[in-house]
Amino acid sequence: MKVVVQVKLLPTAQQAAALSATLSTCNQAADAASVVAFKEKAFSRNELQKLVYADLKAQFGLGAQAAVRTVKKVVDAYTTLRASVRAGNLGGPASKRRCKAEGKPIAFRSDAAQPYDDRLLSWRHDAGTVSIGERTGRGIALEDLGTIRDRVRPHQHQRAALSSWPFHQLGEHVAYKAARKGVPVLMVDAAYTSQTCPRCRHVSRRNRPSRDWFCCRRCGLAGPADVVAGVNVRNRARSAWAFVNMPQLEPTSKVA
Repeated sequence: MKVVVQVKLLPTAQQAAALSATLSTCNQAADAASVVAFKEKAFSRNELQKLVYADLKAQFGLGAQAAVRTVKKVVDAYTTLRASVRAGNLGGPASKRRCKAEGKPIAFRSDAAQPYDDRLLSWRHDAGTVSIGERTGRGIALEDLGTIRDRVRPHQHQRAALSSWPFHQLGEHVAYKAARKGVPVLMVDAAYTSQTCPRCRHVSRRNRPSRDWFCCRRCGLAGPADVVAGVNVRNRARSAWAFVNMPQLEPTSKVA
């Protein structure tokens, strides 16, 4: 597993301007390469590099390494898009969001290395959550989804989407970043977190009338399904944390 270390650059004003100009040029080059990738359906690194490498160097003045990294950035963006589509995160084949995502080349803004709009599911492993935990003195609770493939029997058309979800990878990234900051991470049982009412503890599939909405059939508690599931994960983590950290009682000695 790779460990990512953040390094803060302290460039001079002249160096900062040069870096900004280089980044802007690379993203313009990425836009051009993205158009070619979309038109030619060239989504592998070797295939796209053969098509655009020479043009990126000639048209944008990029060096060899910058041209290669630009190609990789474009390929990675389309890989993320395809993974998001397979996982169903952009809706069905006829959804507006998916049609928008697949209907035009991915674009790159001039001040960042990531695609700029919400057409892609973000698989970036941001340290923001870990930073909040460090600042507030709290821990992080995650659902233990490592065995989900063994616990569910998806329909045939859902199998590709299920196998593409990076459960374990997300947990690993959060765990190692949290460990570096001293933030505790707890993995809790994911069973029925989206079907359990956090107020009255009633569990039923009927509590989820739709994918995005929760409404308890017993007490009437209602809200976004993801929020309810998050509350259940938090509550389970609190219970587990209290159990793990309870004081160990010393055995009492028998009085003769």
